[in-house]
Amino acid sequence: MGGSRIPHFYKMSINERVQAVHDKGLLTDSDLDSLVSGEVTLGLSAADKMIENVIGVLGLPIGLALNFLINSKEYVVPLVVEEPSIVAALSATAKLTRSSGGFTTTSTDPVLIGQIQVIDIPDLNRAKAAIHEHKQEILDLANSFHPRMVARGGGAMDIEISSFPLESMQGEMIAVHLLVDTRDAMGANLVNGMCEGVAPLIETITEGTVFLRILSNLTDRALATAEVTLTVEQLAGKGFNGERVRDGIIVAADFAHADPYRAATHNKGVMNGIDAVALATGNDWRAIEAGAHAYAARHGRYGSLTRWSKDENGNLHGYIKIPIKVGIVGAPLKSNPGVAMNLRMIGAESATELAEVMAAVGLAQNFAALKALATEGIQTGHMTLHARSVVKAADAPDELFDETVDLLVRSNEIKAWKAEEIVAQLISERSTSGKKEKPTDADTGIGHGKVILLGEHSVVYGRHAIACPLPLTMRAVVEDRDKGVELLIPRWGIEYQLAKPPEQQRSFEKASSMIMDQLGLSDRGMCIEVFPDVPRGMGMGGSAALAVAIIRALDLHYRLGLSDEEVNDLAYQSEQVAHGQPSGIDNTVATYGKPLIFRKGTPPLVEPLHIPKSLSLVIGMTRTEGLTARTVLNVREARDRQPQLYEKIFDDIDALVLQGITAIQNGDHHHLGELMNVCQGLLNALQVSTPEIERLIGIARKAGALGAKLTGGGGGGAVLALCENNADEVQAAMEQRGFQAMTFIAGDMQ
Repeated sequence: MGGSRIPHFYKMSINERVQAVHDKGLLTDSDLDSLVSGEVTLGLSAADKMIENVIGVLGLPIGLALNFLINSKEYVVPLVVEEPSIVAALSATAKLTRSSGGFTTTSTDPVLIGQIQVIDIPDLNRAKAAIHEHKQEILDLANSFHPRMVARGGGAMDIEISSFPLESMQGEMIAVHLLVDTRDAMGANLVNGMCEGVAPLIETITEGTVFLRILSNLTDRALATAEVTLTVEQLAGKGFNGERVRDGIIVAADFAHADPYRAATHNKGVMNGIDAVALATGNDWRAIEAGAHAYAARHGRYGSLTRWSKDENGNLHGYIKIPIKVGIVGAPLKSNPGVAMNLRMIGAESATELAEVMAAVGLAQNFAALKALATEGIQTGHMTLHARSVVKAADAPDELFDETVDLLVRSNEIKAWKAEEIVAQLISERSTSGKKEKPTDADTGIGHGKVILLGEHSVVYGRHAIACPLPLTMRAVVEDRDKGVELLIPRWGIEYQLAKPPEQQRSFEKASSMIMDQLGLSDRGMCIEVFPDVPRGMGMGGSAALAVAIIRALDLHYRLGLSDEEVNDLAYQSEQVAHGQPSGIDNTVATYGKPLIFRKGTPPLVEPLHIPKSLSLVIGMTRTEGLTARTVLNVREARDRQPQLYEKIFDDIDALVLQGITAIQNGDHHHLGELMNVCQGLLNALQVSTPEIERLIGIARKAGALGAKLTGGGGGGAVLALCENNADEVQAAMEQRGFQAMTFIAGDMQ
């Protein structure tokens, strides 16, 4: 078979293209005849056997993405897609990457998950133990239904067990995951059949009732990765400087990491390529889409499927990891002559190879889209995209946003301090001229999540702490109602009337009621709806971010004119209701959304933390929620028993914090990592760590983190790891061991 390059392919006629592909050995003589005669199109009789009530066949173009070099192998990739520019963009990107080695891809085994739901279980723990005890019996029974799959090296490989509360009735249910290696088949019917087959045995083992038994389209055990490196020389052209193109792509990608609204469009671009290959090869593009978007939200917040960064040599590096479960064999694939031809053309020898090609195509399409955005930004406004990101970080009011961007670009100083200066000047001018803000009917209040780099628990006792905001927020919207105050958090399944007696309210309900009383709004009818990105119970300041979001939403909706100081003070009172005796650091970060140095006092010390050399941080989340109020109380009781001992620990942590401030400002990340490791030892001495936290910290350090420690109250929650050019590896190590993780950057430009 020839290579994947066909010069001037786009200039040829259709017949010339078909002949050129045939001459390359990518099409058989039969394929050539079918394309020329039009017989490759799905016939009506065949279509009538595929679905119900057929009246015709709708055609879509088949285009070829040329030039792909993946793992040193040439590929011509067939695409079925109606959107212009995708085929050309992919071919151009593939050609661009060849001089730096093309794409490198990997994949895991093609494992599909079957779910068996068990309800009405008399003894949950005994049922779980029994399933583990009879695991091999269940696997053997599942494999007995498909012995040929086992003979090919596949079949049911393992079982996992989870339990969940049943919201519709009392009790809990068990979800038995049957992990099946389907080899080169898509495997949906196969796995569904296995689930059906083992259901009676599982009922007998658990003494429960099996309800649903069906595959999951979140195929996160069938992962494909692709990566590519491009030099600045490759990126330059058409009047664009390579370094600016590189930086523009990275800034655009950062937007998708930070904002789910941007991430949705960003990931749609990825799927433009992957879906087109799936359609061309007869695979279930809907299942692939569902799995990809679910995977993008696996951390409890929807984010980007790709990562773009600058490596140590100044090159642009792109990476994608995505669940792709596809097949290259089976009756559904053979029933469509066009699909069979496309599979022969792509030449993938296994389902995992096809998944890797699709991952490379997704990354290539993402690059093409980001490059177009970045170069358009450079052409029309000298890094306007970068300027918009900086203005967003400066918390410019919506009505001043575009004007601030224009002035920032004209200043040629695209820096955070300059954006803040412009915003302050515009606000002052409007105030002087008597112009007032015009809030909309549904203004959004925002509170920022946070991590503590150093100083947990000791900050409660008047010592310093360092904290940074997260690219995760709480957002709240207020709408008028005839009567009553309703709090809705749909993502958490929360719907409460705040008029309940205090003894029937939970802590966040009491805090919300207190906010309403303080603002004099208790007699107003309203609905407060919250959209939370900050996970619950992970030590990321969720309760403070929730309070700030609600306060700001009320302020905007009712035009209360609250200052940041008033918002912060009210959020602190809310934290006192929720946590007893908080330090005040969570509500302060939630309010101002900037890195800071904090010390409790009257008034507290709050100073901006300058981070001249950006910190690359990975957050790994344990499977246990940490209850800050409980850990703070436990530490307080221990300190009351032995004040001298615990005050010494608090002093030692404070000394680490002060050294950490110097290390950050000097850009000495290795020293900062060591300080984090020592601080974790002291937090362990305070008895707020857990075996699971220690395990996650060990994983991060073994994967190359400079330092790792718990963040927040402890007793569960999250771990924070400091990295240096290896955040992806640290995050991957955590995820490979079943923990959720995310990467973010903290710095003066973030």
